[in-house]
Amino acid sequence: MFRRTEESRLTSWFFEIDRRLLYTVLLMIGIGIVFAVSAGSVAAERINQPWYFFIAKALPFYVVGIATLFVASLFNKKTVLGLSAINVIVGFCLLAVTVVAPHVIKGSARFVAIGPVNILPSDIMKPGFIILTAWFLSEMRKKFGEQMFVVKDAWKLRWFSWWTYLAAFLPTLGIIWKHPDVGTSLLYLGVLMTMLLIAGLPWSVFFGMVGAAGGMLVLAYYIMPHVHNRIDALITGTGDKFQVTQSVQSIQHGGLFGRGDDAFIKQSLPDAHTDFIYAAIVEDLGAIMACLLLALLLYVLKLLVTDALNARDRFVFYALGGTAALFGIQSCINLVSTLHLFAPKGMTLPFISYGGSSLVGFCLLFGMALAITREDKWK
Repeated sequence: MFRRTEESRLTSWFFEIDRRLLYTVLLMIGIGIVFAVSAGSVAAERINQPWYFFIAKALPFYVVGIATLFVASLFNKKTVLGLSAINVIVGFCLLAVTVVAPHVIKGSARFVAIGPVNILPSDIMKPGFIILTAWFLSEMRKKFGEQMFVVKDAWKLRWFSWWTYLAAFLPTLGIIWKHPDVGTSLLYLGVLMTMLLIAGLPWSVFFGMVGAAGGMLVLAYYIMPHVHNRIDALITGTGDKFQVTQSVQSIQHGGLFGRGDDAFIKQSLPDAHTDFIYAAIVEDLGAIMACLLLALLLYVLKLLVTDALNARDRFVFYALGGTAALFGIQSCINLVSTLHLFAPKGMTLPFISYGGSSLVGFCLLFGMALAITREDKWK
């Protein structure tokens, strides 16, 4: 359809970018906008606001997110690394603010208020976390080879060693855990474990880390009342399970083809536009369209994994692997919570759920993923 007849930066970008991944991301954002109106309107009416309340709040984030996606995809590797460093530094500073002066929303002290905008730092810094982790692993591989996990020199107390990474990662994880935000803590840990595994981490150590993550969940069960109550509600069927019950009923009511204007159960689902947006989609459009949405999510994973396997640079391989891990794990957590297969975690469905910090964070991450993939393939 298009021919490459001139050599300019924009022309090169268009023909070199992974257009399938770009178009798929834009399609998911479009779906998110539609249901920010559909599910967001009933949520707005529930709190006595005009039907356009949430879409009006989300619109600036959609503009910023889409612009971020396109601009970041134009960068080269050096710029991506610099931007990731800034992203992590700013994100960590905002995390520190949540320790001393958090902005509380629905009982959750995880936010920072900057004027009229509420920011979730743990969402904002995900791109920098993945890109810098990928860079660190690739540099460790260059310096210590395949034995980078076990060689003694890699564990010496010096400016560039495993202790350097742990000194940055563990405080971040500790603050997120302290919020308390067990779901996001396990998400960060799960993404890190996946990236370490594809970098050559021995299976014995990997399963040890899985056991440690399980131990964190057990600890949370005994020391965090909200985690205790949610897991008890899942296992015993008692306690507060209003949201998950409404979510399952909303899905059941949707049937195969959806209820359209007759989709009324989502009206009593408090987080239909955020954590439980998949249930609202099923009730509106039906199980067939819901399965197509699942296929779309799987297609994104397939594209990321394919680009990772075709990468020539280990840094790109690790970065795309981490991006796929974040996208896949977060999507799974959201979906199993919606279907009441696990305790609710308060986590968005990437690109689709209402949530400015999540949207901008994922747009930045995928923009940088597109940029390094393009440079790895063509430069």
